[in-house]
Amino acid sequence: MVKILKDIRVVELGTYITGPAAGLHLADLGADVIKVERPGTGDPFRAFKGGLYSPHFQTYNRNKRSIALDTKSPDDRAVLHDLVATADVFIQNFRPGVAEKLGAGEDDLRRVRPDLIYCAISGFGTSGPSRDRPAYDTVAQAASGYLRLLTPPDNPRVIGPAIADAVTGQYAAMACLAALMERSKTGKGRRIDISMLEAMAHFNLDSFTHYYSVGEVMGPLSRPVVSQSYTFECADGKWVALHLSSPTKFWQGMLEATGQQRLDDDPRFSERMERIRHQDELIEILTPVFRTRTRDDWCAALLEHEVPHSPAYDADEALEDPQAVHLGLKTSAPSAELGTFTTVRAPYNFDGEPEMDVLAPPILDEHGAEIRADLSRRKAG
Repeated sequence: MVKILKDIRVVELGTYITGPAAGLHLADLGADVIKVERPGTGDPFRAFKGGLYSPHFQTYNRNKRSIALDTKSPDDRAVLHDLVATADVFIQNFRPGVAEKLGAGEDDLRRVRPDLIYCAISGFGTSGPSRDRPAYDTVAQAASGYLRLLTPPDNPRVIGPAIADAVTGQYAAMACLAALMERSKTGKGRRIDISMLEAMAHFNLDSFTHYYSVGEVMGPLSRPVVSQSYTFECADGKWVALHLSSPTKFWQGMLEATGQQRLDDDPRFSERMERIRHQDELIEILTPVFRTRTRDDWCAALLEHEVPHSPAYDADEALEDPQAVHLGLKTSAPSAELGTFTTVRAPYNFDGEPEMDVLAPPILDEHGAEIRADLSRRKAG
């Protein structure tokens, strides 16, 4: 299989999500990602549901190797520095100043690897009034204006996955790739600083563009109303999602599929801008209609009339969809902890070939002995 980054070594001193997510993306591309963890407990995400192999930890740590090092110990700190001397990229996601206390600050590591790509991920940046504030996913979503776009207006509460953590990790990985590309031409390493606030503000770019261009403050319904997006419960308790966008043919197709052609003569719905203004009324009309047939029936009808739609799957269904099966999105690997580790493959296809190989997330210090032995051989040679 294709391993685009097979000659790149990454040392990750990261916990929870942002740092490990950045390492995950590089590992999925074939980099040798070595995860440095605390002896005994490892990444705190390991124990999020008890034990040392929670599903939270598994999500962001496949395709990596693990070594346990206490960087407060001079001997283990020396091992970390020997390891970094063999690395191309170093990733950490501590609050500003913490890495320096662990002997993993930029100056410390650049002394052993001058051309190192040093990636530091923080919550609010390395300076300013919020520099030392603790930050987690919800905090970053809120600070960037994104949380309000997901909060149900009638029942305010935090919903959805850890978007800010995952997005920040992806931006960090992209920056590492850009720095590696530059270094291949100049031989120069870079320091990358990226905060969750900066990443999420950029991810929320559409909201800021609307505000600064036309004075509109977007809310949770702004985008789905304009894009004419809907989700309806069907007779079997399952859900279907539709996205009609702007082409009139999708509106007409939906009317044909649902037998609601009469709505085209209703002045509230005859034009797209009127449908936007009256979306609540349209949903009120269509909700009981969709409850008359099963999801499979509705999907067949919508497909026949070329309406953009999909079953609104739960996790136990999505990867069993015929298209997901065809693409081989689900892949598995042997796991010492689970027997079989099942996950979603990386989305890349290079020259038409998907990357199906995956390594199960490591148990704590699983590769410690082999990594130490390799470092000893390098020093002896």
